[in-house]
Amino acid sequence: MQLKMNNLKSIIKNIGFLLAVLLGFTGYSQDVIVTDSTSIQPEDEIAQNTVTETNNSERRKVDGIAAVIGDYIILDSDVDMMYKDMQSQGMSTADVTDCQLAGSLMENKLYAHHAIQDSIIVMDAEVNSYIDQQISEMVRQVGSMEKVLEFYNKEDEAEFRSELFELNKERQLANRMQQKIVETVEITPEEVRAYYESLPEDELPVFGEEVELSQIVVEPEIPESEKQKVIDRLKDFRADVLDNDASFATKAVLYSQDPGSARDGGRISLSRKDNFVKEFKDVAFSLQGGEVSEPFETEFGYHIIQVDRIRGQKVDLRHILLIPDVTNASVEEAKAKVDSIRKRIDEGVLDFAEAAREFSDEEETRSDGGKLINPRTGDTRFELSKIDPKLYDEVGDLQEGELSLRMRDQDRTGRPFFKLIKVNKRIAEHEANYATDFTKIKELALRDKQLEAIEEWQKEKIGDTYIKVNGKFKDCEYSSNWLKN
Repeated sequence: MQLKMNNLKSIIKNIGFLLAVLLGFTGYSQDVIVTDSTSIQPEDEIAQNTVTETNNSERRKVDGIAAVIGDYIILDSDVDMMYKDMQSQGMSTADVTDCQLAGSLMENKLYAHHAIQDSIIVMDAEVNSYIDQQISEMVRQVGSMEKVLEFYNKEDEAEFRSELFELNKERQLANRMQQKIVETVEITPEEVRAYYESLPEDELPVFGEEVELSQIVVEPEIPESEKQKVIDRLKDFRADVLDNDASFATKAVLYSQDPGSARDGGRISLSRKDNFVKEFKDVAFSLQGGEVSEPFETEFGYHIIQVDRIRGQKVDLRHILLIPDVTNASVEEAKAKVDSIRKRIDEGVLDFAEAAREFSDEEETRSDGGKLINPRTGDTRFELSKIDPKLYDEVGDLQEGELSLRMRDQDRTGRPFFKLIKVNKRIAEHEANYATDFTKIKELALRDKQLEAIEEWQKEKIGDTYIKVNGKFKDCEYSSNWLKN
């Protein structure tokens, strides 16, 4: 199947384009933004490569422009780098052509361009948080930041982060645009049945082995002394800012435990529609310009906020987050509690579902006896080949009715917690059945309908968008009408 179709299906699964993944983790040359399409050079000029002088008097080749999509430019080197990245990740490029990769790049730029036109906003703090995760993973894999910079041929971390920021922000814009296209697409039971009945018998999907799981979560208690220590420290920060004119931004850089904003002095631009926890927004929109809040709590920890500026329905602010920690003693208590619960369940003294209702600290599953819901499908089944590898290692060999050993995990703040998992049911690999696999069949049918919606959107927007394709890429046969023939 064509690369475009694969990309579109990946989008609908909310994992983004292959291109987006590659861009998010590799050292592409940074995109050049064109703010006025009337200033774009004539076709015969921009298709040519030029030569420029470097500081050390060596001469280097500057990329030719493969295409212009709205406000974005695609360079020849972007296509070349896609090949290299695919090869470096062990992907076969034998059947992949320059034309396919160029078409994929153009799709991504089209989404990002129209996301901006539709006023879709991606928070800088969100992008920076993701970049922190990316870089941490890179450092973990190669051993040091110096090796990461050497691998990607970057002089310093600031340059690397700047490039990753632009690439990741574009990717997020494209993803948000894709989500907006399909968010209103719905499917009826009649359409699901029609989809299932339209499948040839020898092409029915086969679903891998599945399990139904329940879990009990025990979180180490955070001592009140640790909470008060954090509150007192935030009060000291506040007093220093108000009484001594200390810099809130500097304190955020030095002390805030929010990886997404600390590097930028805790800066956040917030609207009432942004996806922030209610407690944070309530405090932010209750303050006047220049005011500094008292310490307050959210699920992430304790914060103070300073409002820089109020702009209508948006507020520019800075915040400092401190996360109270658990103690060694509370961690050991949690371990002992989990082991005691497991022993009582093993001995038949306690039913797993009853134990979950009585002892589990996970509110989402506690009332239902710890039963887990697959967030991707909305039902209780998890396909073993698609679950988290760490979880698979723990439960993959458990038989129906068996209980895992104590497992250690951590929450979004990095604090540890412990859990027990029970395999309630195992379902062997099987061919799709309308009655028993309705949820998964519905998901497949909905994806097809979403794919149709995306293709219609592409067709319309390609016609409405400034597009210029240059050089050898004008000779390609695209599945979309990029050449506007």
